[in-house]
Amino acid sequence: MSLSTSVRKGLPIVKTDGEEWLLSSQPGLSVVIPIYNEVENLPHLIHAIALSLQDNQIDSYEIVCVDDGSSDGSAELLKQLARERSDLRAVILRRNYGQTAAMSAGFHHARGKVIVTLDGDLQNDPKDIPLLLSKLDDGYDLVSGWRKERQDAKVTRLLPSRIANWLIGKVTGVKLHDYGCSLKAYRSELVADLNLYGELHRFLPALAFIEGARITEIPVSHYPRRYGRSKYGLDRTFRVLMDLITIAFIKTFLTRPMHVFGFFGLFSTLAGIAIGAYLTFLKYGLQEGIRDRPLLIFAVVLILAGVQLFCFGLLAEMLMRTYHEAQGRPIYRVRELLGSDSGKTVS
Repeated sequence: MSLSTSVRKGLPIVKTDGEEWLLSSQPGLSVVIPIYNEVENLPHLIHAIALSLQDNQIDSYEIVCVDDGSSDGSAELLKQLARERSDLRAVILRRNYGQTAAMSAGFHHARGKVIVTLDGDLQNDPKDIPLLLSKLDDGYDLVSGWRKERQDAKVTRLLPSRIANWLIGKVTGVKLHDYGCSLKAYRSELVADLNLYGELHRFLPALAFIEGARITEIPVSHYPRRYGRSKYGLDRTFRVLMDLITIAFIKTFLTRPMHVFGFFGLFSTLAGIAIGAYLTFLKYGLQEGIRDRPLLIFAVVLILAGVQLFCFGLLAEMLMRTYHEAQGRPIYRVRELLGSDSGKTVS
């Protein structure tokens, strides 16, 4: 059975006796939408999503809207709509935590086999959701939207976005045209492995790539904002750069932090020792004074920095082991397990 077919018909639950049951309360598809001050867009968006899914015979779905501390009445409207609609679930956060936290809350409360995310500003087209689901059938774990004809301000949105997309691709090795598009489809088992902090929602494809996911993108529609105003500006560029450094470190050194701290620590220590040896030769070999030489202070600083970097490396190693062992998370991810469960060799 293809993935898109299982989304339409619901999810089979395998019992311990081997018998399969269909759990009607568990939808095949969850549409997760972070909401922040989108009261004018909400009714149109939810109606458009439901209409698109029903037109494509996708009946086993839920819409999970996460209100991220809105102050314009979005939370109250969501509560009302959730009482009126059986396909809508509202998650109301206590305050504004940011889009990453809202996305994480949506992932946590989503129950579907497939999870689709999109923005609440009506700039994404819900009619593209079936296209993403069909692409998942080709064996991908994450399908990302590409706003090929993006309808945003060129200076404040398009230019910084293109620079960020190029830089993220270079650093992470994941080549996508549009990292910032919220319209994405995920397999739920992939989302279960993603822990989001800070502003890492922009780097979900990179985080998924670290987990071994198969990723692709397809062009999707994009429209100008009809109601409200954008919550993004040029100030996000700095946050993207800081998060990119975090992603680069996680991608390369998450399970071996001593390799980076130890390398720089060793280099710094050896450089300090070499300079110290040179100064010792000047002092005792050539009988020259070294007390007023800047190299003396530089050598001491290098040796102390090297020792500190080694200590940082050891602490990072301990934290890494605690992170994996406390959660029971292995340092690898298994895609498939083939062969006999008994472990016996078949002659």
